[in-house]
Amino acid sequence: MPVKWIMHWQHNSGATLSSQILMEASQCAESINGVKEGRWKSTLTFYRPVLRDQSLPTEYAKDFLGLSLQEKPNKYYFIIRTSQLVVEADSSILTIMEKLQSYKNRVSLNFEGLQYRIGDFQLRVGKIVSSNSESLRGIMMEVEYLPISSIMTSRRVMEDFFNMWKELVSMKSLPGHFMHIEPNFSEYGLQDTYSSQHTAVQYATIMAQLIATGRN
Repeated sequence: MPVKWIMHWQHNSGATLSSQILMEASQCAESINGVKEGRWKSTLTFYRPVLRDQSLPTEYAKDFLGLSLQEKPNKYYFIIRTSQLVVEADSSILTIMEKLQSYKNRVSLNFEGLQYRIGDFQLRVGKIVSSNSESLRGIMMEVEYLPISSIMTSRRVMEDFFNMWKELVSMKSLPGHFMHIEPNFSEYGLQDTYSSQHTAVQYATIMAQLIATGRN
């Protein structure tokens, strides 16, 4: 599958997050002849174990993330950051988890917005909101270079696109900037050929950044 970069919005110190930033980012996509292709949505869920007997030893994951992707409706992805593990499962696993009641959904974040086609690139710009609240938790974007599935081969063209994008956004004089933090995919046993597991690891990284920003 095509290589994808996922970025999050890092606002300046003292600045507040607003939907105006999201609107301006969408306008940037349209200013470079981005063709709107509709809406998209991904959901990231934070799970914690249901401990019925606190005295029993806990030999299983204390928490993990689950990810559903719109482009992979029949799959579900689990990420355990502490063990550097990412697993692809059939989406029916959610029914099994619900019946077993071993883990509880603590919070779900929806990543949703508009999708654009810009030449060989697919661009998604969206907001991050809790599933039970419309309060804005963050802003993010995905950039996908459709012709190439090699992370190394596509790096130069992805960097060029991202630098061009940052220059566009800077002209809006917004109180912040988009950041790209590439995880060490090899730590998760992932190779150079891009896959949905790579996407899952990037979403987990975004989640960690949101938590870190919230603590600052």
